[in-house]
Amino acid sequence: MTTALSRRSERRISPVFAGLLAVTAVTGWATWTGFAEQAGLAVFLFVTAAWIVSLCLHEYAHARTALHSGDISVGAKGYLTLNPLKYTHALLSIVLPVIFVIMGGIGLPGGAVFIERDRIRGRWRHSLISAAGPLTNVLFAVVCTAPFWLDALDGVPADFRFALAFLALLQVTAAILNFLPVPGLDGYGVIEPWLSHDVKRQVEPFAPFGLLLVFALLMLPAVNREFFQLIHTVLDSLGVSGPDRYCGEDLYRFWQDTAEYCSAPS
Repeated sequence: MTTALSRRSERRISPVFAGLLAVTAVTGWATWTGFAEQAGLAVFLFVTAAWIVSLCLHEYAHARTALHSGDISVGAKGYLTLNPLKYTHALLSIVLPVIFVIMGGIGLPGGAVFIERDRIRGRWRHSLISAAGPLTNVLFAVVCTAPFWLDALDGVPADFRFALAFLALLQVTAAILNFLPVPGLDGYGVIEPWLSHDVKRQVEPFAPFGLLLVFALLMLPAVNREFFQLIHTVLDSLGVSGPDRYCGEDLYRFWQDTAEYCSAPS
């Protein structure tokens, strides 16, 4: 009985996550209805809360897939509660990704779950565990862009449309960054089980610096230009226009002057 209760508590939704959902819902409503006195603040809170929710779902997907693949330790670690504070260090997992969103509009891969890989048998299972997280970002991006590619924007308030466009941009950048086959990122985790032992041993020392290398490369103008061109191409193909993305990011930074045409009714 005690064991059963313990296992149920390990999978109970965290009040922190429930609070994030509530903030997302309320600020989404405020953005839709124009209830907020300052539209940019409502957009900021809505996008930030939704972004943290997506970070939690990303890590939950890793953990849930690991659980069904043989690592029963993830429950005791709190990974199945969707509590963002359980996914490693709060600063690196939550605060830093939010700062990157504010500064550069980049969906930084955040958080991590520690999987006991020796409990898992089969290379496909290892690959699927790594792929589960970024696939969640892909699904989130599909949901955010659905009104655009379904041509269902009639009646959708402009501010809410802009917020969805910017949130979609974050999800697409997160998915693409996470799928890069760079040590320390999920993309490398997908291919790692298929590499030889010698290759894995040579690459292992560089894993802690993989993400730093990616962002150092993104600081190069040519690389940055090509990366965001890829992002914009994906979003364009999903019907999310450049002006919608720009206005979403513009409104998100509510402490700056908002472009006139972004704040105008449409």
